[in-house]
Amino acid sequence: MMKWHVLVLAAMLMLTALGIAGYKWQVLGYPVKPDASIDTWLVEAKLSFEAIGGATRAALNVPVDPPGYTVLDENFISRGYGLSTESAGTSRRAVWTTRRTAGSQALYYRARVVRSTEPRPPEGLPALAKVPEYEEPFGAAVLAVLDDVRARSADIFSFATALVMELNATQPSPNVTLLIDGANTAEEKAALAVQMLASARIPARKVYGLPLVDGARDIQPRTWLQVNNGERWQTLDPLTGAIGLPDDVLLWWQGEAPLFEVTRSRNAVAQFSAIKSVEPALSTAASRSRAEQASLSKVSLLDLPVQTQNLYRVLLLIPLGALLIVMLRNIIGVQTFGTFMPVLIALSFRETQLVGGVVLFTLIVALGLTIRFYLERLKLLLVPRLAAVVITVILLMALVTIASHRMNLEIGLSVALFPMVILAMTIERMSIVWEELGAGDAIRQGIGSLIVAAACYLLMFHPQVEHLVFVFPELLLLVLGITLLVGRYTGYRLTELRRFRDLAK
Repeated sequence: MMKWHVLVLAAMLMLTALGIAGYKWQVLGYPVKPDASIDTWLVEAKLSFEAIGGATRAALNVPVDPPGYTVLDENFISRGYGLSTESAGTSRRAVWTTRRTAGSQALYYRARVVRSTEPRPPEGLPALAKVPEYEEPFGAAVLAVLDDVRARSADIFSFATALVMELNATQPSPNVTLLIDGANTAEEKAALAVQMLASARIPARKVYGLPLVDGARDIQPRTWLQVNNGERWQTLDPLTGAIGLPDDVLLWWQGEAPLFEVTRSRNAVAQFSAIKSVEPALSTAASRSRAEQASLSKVSLLDLPVQTQNLYRVLLLIPLGALLIVMLRNIIGVQTFGTFMPVLIALSFRETQLVGGVVLFTLIVALGLTIRFYLERLKLLLVPRLAAVVITVILLMALVTIASHRMNLEIGLSVALFPMVILAMTIERMSIVWEELGAGDAIRQGIGSLIVAAACYLLMFHPQVEHLVFVFPELLLLVLGITLLVGRYTGYRLTELRRFRDLAK
């Protein structure tokens, strides 16, 4: 029963780790590579006008939860204006007000956006618009066109698509020719389609989007048609009938409201510009998760102060070193001084680098071991002897540091980062093994400790591993699950199989 308990627990831990990490990678966009980057757009709307004096109110439609994009941050820029935002349904307006102004004015709205693949929840069916009333013969023409389109459609969206294609036919029917009456632009075609769909009790609306072009300084908004199928809004090109909104189009506003309204002014005009930039994918994904209010963003290490983040960048690597030691000791049979001493030594190698750390570690242990043999002759009690070894280790580290500084060897200065107590305990245990089992076993375990420390260093401080553990800390549940599985292993170690290979013959 206990065996199955461990297996089930380990499987649950590993599946949980992989599930959360996969969600963060695929849905929230957290990068799996440390140098990954992502394209972001800085879109700016400039509302300029000439005030004629007195109190002025300027309102500008701004994007709200645009499909396919996430607004990472936004800025409202003005001088001497009060600012508020008004939301009405699925629209939002920035409203600038001032008591007294005159002359040329310029108001800015900036948004930093990034592509998003976050699935959108169902939006439901909106309130149906009032059925328009037509004069004859327009009413009869509308009914004739709708009857013809209905016969060639299967559902709401195919109905709307067939209607758009009918309105843009190269050889339109007499009824369509009567209704179009000079309507040729996308906005005019979309307005006509919205009105005719209302006659068929189908919710439809005009939406306006900005084609994002890098470096563009005067982007003209373009009109699309959206039809609600009872669950969500679907987009159609009112001129071609193409389905969907292009990937490079940022939906700015929707409905019949004008883009802007300015009181007590003349020559008001809105201009749009956009510029693309490349930013680190990790910081962008974190900003996007916060903007989308994703649940996992509330437990992210990326929100901690930078100093604390740097601390956890190191601490989260220790379980990997611990797992490696478990594998080397329980599966292979490598002997080391102290259970997790190699992990602590590997942490100090982070500052000294591997080769320099091995040299300094060997030097300190060799000198300390010599002095430890001398202390053995003094017949000291255990605790005073350990204290003497610690003091000796510190003095040796200081001497190595001073000597390295005199010789302009910068690497020697980092010897102070070695865990001195661990070094002292290593020297003490090595001396005991030397006396009880001989120099061969002591040197073999010492070399084993260095090899394991080097392996831990190479694993823990690989840039890819550091990135994965810090960005996806839930992967430590995977490490815990593997540790539990290895903990149930009671078979022979590889070194034991080699040692007793003659018995198997």
